[in-house]
Amino acid sequence: MSEPQDDLPRAHIKRIVKAKLTALMNEGGPDAKGNKAPDGHVQKEALLAFGECAKIFIHILTSTANDICRDGKRQTISVDDVFKAVEELEFGEFGEPLKEALAAFKKDAAAKSAKRNDAATKKRKAEEDDAAGEGEEDAEEEADEEAAEGA
Repeated sequence: MSEPQDDLPRAHIKRIVKAKLTALMNEGGPDAKGNKAPDGHVQKEALLAFGECAKIFIHILTSTANDICRDGKRQTISVDDVFKAVEELEFGEFGEPLKEALAAFKKDAAAKSAKRNDAATKKRKAEEDDAAGEGEEDAEEEADEEAAEGA
C-alpha cells in the first residue's frame, strides 16, 4: 500500500515564493535610472525545500493546536486554538497579520455570499414575473376566444 500524497501544490508554493521575492527585490524602489530590480529566480530544488518546510510547519502547528484543543476537552480545532498554537510556538509576530487575513477572508466570503443571495433573489423574482406574465397572457387569450365565440 502506498503512502498518501500530502505534498503541497507546487504552483501555489512557487506563486507565494515569487511574490515575496519580487517584493523583497523591489523594496528600495527603482534604481537611479528608474529601472526596477530584475525578477528573482528560484531553483526547483529550492521550491521543493520551501514546500517541505511549509508542510513540516503545518504538521507542527496542527499538533500544537490539537494539544490545545484536547486540553480544552474539545475535539474540533478552532481558529483560537490555531492562534494560541502560533503564540506557543513563539511566532507571536504573525498573530496580528493572521487575524487581519482572517478578517479579510470573512469580509470577502460575506460579500460573495451576499452577491449570490442577491442574484438568487433577482432570478426568483424574474421567474415569478415571467409566471405572472404568462398567467395574464392566458387570461387575455381566453377573453379573446370568448369574444370570438360570442361574435
